[in-house]
Amino acid sequence: MQRSAIGLIVILAFSILVAPLTAEAQQARQVRRIGFLQAVQNENTTAFVQALHDLGYVDGQNVLIETRIYGAMLDQLPTLANELVTLQCDVILAAAPYAIRAAMSATSTIPIIGIDLESDPVQSGWARSLSHPGGNLTGFFLDLPELGGKQIQLLMEAVPGLSRVGVLWDSTIGDVQFSATEAAARAAGVTLRSLAIQRVEEVKNAFDRAAREDLHGVVILSSPLINAQRAQITSLALQMRLPTISLFTLFPRSGGLMAYGPNLPDMFKRAGTYIDKIVKGAKVSDLPIERPSKFDFVVNVKTAQALGLTIPPTLLFQADEVLR
Repeated sequence: MQRSAIGLIVILAFSILVAPLTAEAQQARQVRRIGFLQAVQNENTTAFVQALHDLGYVDGQNVLIETRIYGAMLDQLPTLANELVTLQCDVILAAAPYAIRAAMSATSTIPIIGIDLESDPVQSGWARSLSHPGGNLTGFFLDLPELGGKQIQLLMEAVPGLSRVGVLWDSTIGDVQFSATEAAARAAGVTLRSLAIQRVEEVKNAFDRAAREDLHGVVILSSPLINAQRAQITSLALQMRLPTISLFTLFPRSGGLMAYGPNLPDMFKRAGTYIDKIVKGAKVSDLPIERPSKFDFVVNVKTAQALGLTIPPTLLFQADEVLR
């Protein structure tokens, strides 16, 4: 009887010790659900998934990545965002302003990581401040005035005598970005012409206008619409002998003259680290909104030659990549 009592005590003690460990193991094995609103699947998607993998999250094992690709179907975004909320995702990664707006409208409680090249999160009312967002959104946003100033400077260095420049931009989402570029052009003493578009059909008209006004170059702002039309845009720019600079490095690889902008795969990798922090208990309201830390400068020398330009050696020296 005494031995039985001792055995029972040992079993109870062991159970008390093991119970927390079992709970922790169950927690560790818990499958997390991550929502992902993205326009297209590309190298940024790959970088994001790889970043999660490097942090120990494997899709289909300890995490489920619920990807919703919206493409040009912007009217479907509210439905897609609500799907992710209905699935009770632990966190949602929303790429581009359209996706962020849809996610913010769908939930005020699920943490949202935003990646946005066009908006000011504080001015847009999405966050109280960069250092302490205070709501359910944080993420990675450009410093638009700084970027606009740098792009104008680089275009002036590449195009001698540049004084009239056009800005191709998507007026459905690009007001803040356009205003920053406009201010940068004014500060540099350059006359700026707006080449606003909202639909694919308007791209050709925008370049016709640039040719009629005898512009010396075009700054190409960012939007999913513009990025998707890069082949048409770079082709038109070459036909009309217009030097261009974009923040998408895919533009010079498609025949544009230059690009200076954030390393987008790096931003998506950083998003993976934020998701890891949230899954481990960090409050989204306390995670500061970050500016990108890596920027790429790409020059297409072949395009420069086709435009009759000689890129100064000092400019080529600054380039992270020179395409010949």
